[in-house]
Amino acid sequence: MQKRKASLAVIFGIVFIDLVGFGIVIPVLPLYAERFGASPFTVGLLLAVYSLMSFLFAPVLGRLSDRVGRRPVLLVSILGSSLGFLLMGLAGALPLLFLGRIIDGITGGNISTAQAYIADITPPHERSKGMGLIGAAFGLGFIFGPAIGGVMSHFSLAAPLLFAAGLAAVNAVAVYFFLPESLSKEHRVRPAEPASVARSLTPAKGSVLAVVVGAYFFNTVAFSLLTATYPLFASHRFGFGAAQIGYIFAGMGIVGALVQGGLMGLLIKRFGDSRLAATGALLLCAGLLLLPASVSVVLLLAVTGLIGLGHALVVTPLNGLASRLSAASEQGKALGTMQATSSLGRIAGPLIGGWLLDMDLVHGQIHLGRAPYWTGAVIMLVACGLILCIRASGEG
Repeated sequence: MQKRKASLAVIFGIVFIDLVGFGIVIPVLPLYAERFGASPFTVGLLLAVYSLMSFLFAPVLGRLSDRVGRRPVLLVSILGSSLGFLLMGLAGALPLLFLGRIIDGITGGNISTAQAYIADITPPHERSKGMGLIGAAFGLGFIFGPAIGGVMSHFSLAAPLLFAAGLAAVNAVAVYFFLPESLSKEHRVRPAEPASVARSLTPAKGSVLAVVVGAYFFNTVAFSLLTATYPLFASHRFGFGAAQIGYIFAGMGIVGALVQGGLMGLLIKRFGDSRLAATGALLLCAGLLLLPASVSVVLLLAVTGLIGLGHALVVTPLNGLASRLSAASEQGKALGTMQATSSLGRIAGPLIGGWLLDMDLVHGQIHLGRAPYWTGAVIMLVACGLILCIRASGEG
């Protein structure tokens, strides 16, 4: 028991530092790219290429961890992230910035391997509670990362990127010295089984897991649609600047960390995975419906908190379901598929949200937010329907 708790603490630290490094670049990367003559569209490509690479390679890393073990994949991927940040920090031209971002995206798909590690060392009935640690690390990382990036940007725009490279290097040292291997040799897949993208994206346990993956995708599309357009919405509607919007996102991260890290185990035990995920989907749907009607800052903050709560209640139970529906030798593959699906959603969501918000801006302030957020609400209804199908199957 003590050994398992120690390993969980190390995994929490790994994911937290990973997400701090990811969050650090959020406030500085667009400005940093502009120094090299990047247009707004090029900046968008620079942001999207990370998710694209993660989409392509997260399931490959997950499947590879099923073959060779979790520890070596975590170690190599974290070192790759350090190299990617270092290249970005030292970049003297835009192509090197893209190269660093691509490397970081390829190797940044290690969250699924961390999730698979948790699946290895936790019994099935505690699986979603363990996944809640990942969610809590996500929330805390997104609180501290952008704040650190903003502070360090006072030194230079490259300083946060170099700091992130150093954090990743420290992370690699922690893995090497403090994290034992979790996947026993009898549970590893045979070397003859290829770790291709196509094979890794094939659900490990038939149609029910495919439905879980589908629900996860729609949830990610709706939430990333929101996060990509929220700064513009808040700026046009309330005149908020980057600092105020950053505080709001930090608050949303705090809600996620409290729910996923502190309450998730109790909630899962009381309500079960599928019921909790369906409730979260409905709360997120309601928040998206109400957001365009926010006519005061108090209402805006209340609705934003509701959205943060809903999202926190969806993500962890769905990851727990994906893990429970997969054999011990398929954990990396299944959770890698979930992360790849999330990356695909983070590509689609901002593109859809930006296009729909442009339509609202043409019609004036009174319509601002209706097209993207009401569309997001419909998407969450689809996700909720899929989750109810999981419950009806008896697997949730």
